[in-house]
Amino acid sequence: MLRVDSSKPCQIIYAVCRHEYLGFLLEPHIVQLNPNGEFSLTYQRLFSNTAKEFSEFLDETDFKLVKVLEEIEQGHVIKKFYKKPIRPFEFFSKVFNDQLFEAIRPKVEKRMAEALLLLNNKQVYLMSKEGYPAERKLQIAAEPASVLFHFRRDDTEIRYFPTIKYQGMRIEFMFKNAEIICNHPAWMLLDDTLYFFDKEIEGKKLQPFLNKRYIAIPRSSELPYFEKFVAPLIEKHNVYAEGFTINTEKYEATPILKPIYVEGGTSQLQLCFRYAGYIFPYGDGRHVSVRMERNGDDYLFHRIKRSTTWEKGKLQLLEDQGLQVVSSLFQNLEVTCCDDEADQSLSVFEWLNQHHEQLITAGFEIEQPEGQKKYLFGSSKIDVEVKENNDWFDIYAVVHFGPYRIPFIQLKNHILNHKKEFTLPNGEIAVIPEKWFSQYGNLLHFSEGSQDIKLRRHHIGLVNELAEGELAGVTMSRKLQKLSEFEDVGDIGMPHHFKGSLRPYQKAGFNWFHFLQQYHFGGCLADDMGLGKTIQALALLQKHKENIEAADSKSVSLIIMPTSLIYNWLNEAKKFAPKLRMMVHTGTFRYKSPEVFTNYDVVITTYGITRIDIDLLSGYFFEYIILDESQNIKNPSSKSYQAVKQLKSRYKLILSGTPVENSVNDLWTQMSFINPGLLGNQQFFLNEFVTPIEKKKDEEKARRLQALIKPFVLRRTKEQVATELPPKTENLFYCKMSDEQASVYEKVKSEYRNELLKSLEDGTFAQAQMQVLQGLIKLRQIANHPSMIDDQYEGDSGKFENVVHTLANVLEGGHKVLIFSQFVKQLTIYRNHFDMEGIPYVYLDGSTQNRGDVVKRFQEDEKTRVFLISIKAGGVGLNLTEADYVFILDPWWNPAVEQQAIDRTHRIGQTKNVFIYKFITKDSVEEKILALQQRKLKVAQSLITTEESFIKSLSADDIREILK
Repeated sequence: MLRVDSSKPCQIIYAVCRHEYLGFLLEPHIVQLNPNGEFSLTYQRLFSNTAKEFSEFLDETDFKLVKVLEEIEQGHVIKKFYKKPIRPFEFFSKVFNDQLFEAIRPKVEKRMAEALLLLNNKQVYLMSKEGYPAERKLQIAAEPASVLFHFRRDDTEIRYFPTIKYQGMRIEFMFKNAEIICNHPAWMLLDDTLYFFDKEIEGKKLQPFLNKRYIAIPRSSELPYFEKFVAPLIEKHNVYAEGFTINTEKYEATPILKPIYVEGGTSQLQLCFRYAGYIFPYGDGRHVSVRMERNGDDYLFHRIKRSTTWEKGKLQLLEDQGLQVVSSLFQNLEVTCCDDEADQSLSVFEWLNQHHEQLITAGFEIEQPEGQKKYLFGSSKIDVEVKENNDWFDIYAVVHFGPYRIPFIQLKNHILNHKKEFTLPNGEIAVIPEKWFSQYGNLLHFSEGSQDIKLRRHHIGLVNELAEGELAGVTMSRKLQKLSEFEDVGDIGMPHHFKGSLRPYQKAGFNWFHFLQQYHFGGCLADDMGLGKTIQALALLQKHKENIEAADSKSVSLIIMPTSLIYNWLNEAKKFAPKLRMMVHTGTFRYKSPEVFTNYDVVITTYGITRIDIDLLSGYFFEYIILDESQNIKNPSSKSYQAVKQLKSRYKLILSGTPVENSVNDLWTQMSFINPGLLGNQQFFLNEFVTPIEKKKDEEKARRLQALIKPFVLRRTKEQVATELPPKTENLFYCKMSDEQASVYEKVKSEYRNELLKSLEDGTFAQAQMQVLQGLIKLRQIANHPSMIDDQYEGDSGKFENVVHTLANVLEGGHKVLIFSQFVKQLTIYRNHFDMEGIPYVYLDGSTQNRGDVVKRFQEDEKTRVFLISIKAGGVGLNLTEADYVFILDPWWNPAVEQQAIDRTHRIGQTKNVFIYKFITKDSVEEKILALQQRKLKVAQSLITTEESFIKSLSADDIREILK
């Protein structure tokens, strides 16, 4: 066969052809035109890859048709249904069978139907038996034809046949060589015209009548024939009947919802519509539904026209309210739910209750299956009245389920055990809304009493939650409302003998302590580190002392803290509340009897001593017990927690910048100490809060826990109170030496002191200045960590423990910190610690080459929050504005050098308030130098620039003082 030449005139045509095995197909061909414009005998089948060559003769639709028809070409079909390579002849003679035809033909017809719709204005031909594509020109009908099915019933049989109308005229198609070229939807070839039909008729309904006038069914078989064939036909097509009746009827419809209870599974709703006495399920796709009625020998078909658009609108209304269609087969509805673990067996029942009023207004009816449990549908609400007694809140609550009023206490076990079905007095079942379980679970768990709901006063958070929730109507007295909204936190006058003033947020903390005192609540002051928790507590204790003395009484308070904080408390007390008589209950020679406490206002001790002396301490009734760094008792099985639990006092407070260090579970012990019973028992707290919040990230549970503890936790972050803070705040942190450290220190100090005293006596002191300097440096190193002078030292260091502890608090708060020391050896000790603990840090000393990279990482990397710097290397040229905490590990001779270190953070670009912590070892050369620095500050500012010149400025008396 000659190839078509694309450079000469051509024409694309579409040929209807009969394939020996696959039935009628449609093929695109390009035909060469003769010079006179007629078809030549040269043609070729077009495919996507060959069509491009003839693009000037094709339009966009042709390219689309070529692509669609390529899929029904025999080679393509064979490949799709038979994976091995095979020649068509072999496939059709050896593999192909009726079963394969049944599988292939519908897919072919789908593509045929797609293509036939695109053939308007295209040239369509019938292919000759020999394969020439342009045998006879065909035309496509201008509009769809319609089919009317006739039934004639007489005494002996029913005759059934179709008639076809096209453009209002009946066309003869029987015995006319008509062909059905596509079954679904039907396309018929008759007299060179391709007809298509309205109402999506199937070709097989016409096929029998191409060569037959009618089909006869004997009267003996008419009943099943009417049910199985005639009724469905009447639903979909136009039918004319003689010998029985077809009534077309139109009714107003009612939407019906039928709940389907699936135990342990997901319950569903079936949407149906009632037209007069007939009920049809939604989504069966029928515009018309037929019901057959038989009276003796007469048959009546009710042809009910359905308002499908209106039905769809009703479904849309349900979907807008949170239902979704779950199965295309049954079109049943389920509640859209994001929580996989929630019980879904009653979800649609709850949904029906929630939307009951809207559904009734929209005309819906709810039908329940006979013989099963009867559910009550209707809105449910709770009315609550809260009254305040001395130690209790009395909660009177009534539940309304439709017309029924039930005391809320009757639902207690249901809500605590998550039982959703509540049986009403008439035997119907009310479904308890899912929201009630989370909203009232805490309330009922913590409540006491079997007739009324009683709640301890410290569960004020639950009362607030009730008032703020949308589920219940709550009434309470104005006084109680004030309490629940914390309007009672009045302004309390400052103590007369308090030195200094409180910042506004600290004054608010001081007022809050008095609010807690008034209502006998325990509290947790959880301000960020550096915001002055100690000062707020001292102001409270001083005020309390003055109030007690005014009432001609006296009291003793107990403060428990880590050993490292003892000196800080004493120093702050001396500075801010010098009238408070403080007693330190620590050390080997401490009193073994509590009588002595009566001589003091405040007893200070450590967690360790509390554990040892618990018998002594638990026998005394204190006014306040304050736990500083209360996260020390976070472990419920720890001896510290077991000990403090036994202590007795009128009021309890805890202080901690990080009450939750590792887990929500840390809260339980601390809250149970200040307000026993507030969070239930430990197992309940784990199940109800810790696991859901930590494992499942349950925000609702986190919110509920927050509501419980909110009245008793006051936390201000540095960012919140930034405007009240000075640009930088300096804090001295006194650290006590460990026993091993103290003994190393004493030994070295004695050696140097003897040497120096000798040189002072024999007049050689002036020459011994270098030796003095060396001795002092050695003592300073021991004061930091003895392993700086002795690699073999295995004991610990009070300062090291203190710094590590304080740093943990700072990092927990998400802050960045610079740590300065003038000793590279000291920084190495911290580096080793950070490496072991996996704490990311950067490091800089005089030997660091890539200073820029180190600084960039600290400034820009979120995870790197610690910068270790040797003072000599970091004194100049560094801009570290990301840090808002500075730790100075050892005091310098020259305060100006110290100031330079602080200025690394406190410079242009710093938007945060900066906290500076100077760690000073108590009873060491560091403390003495600090005192000298204060005395010689004026001199230092004008003269001292080096360590040598500082030594020169020291007199013999100064040195004696240092080495005392």
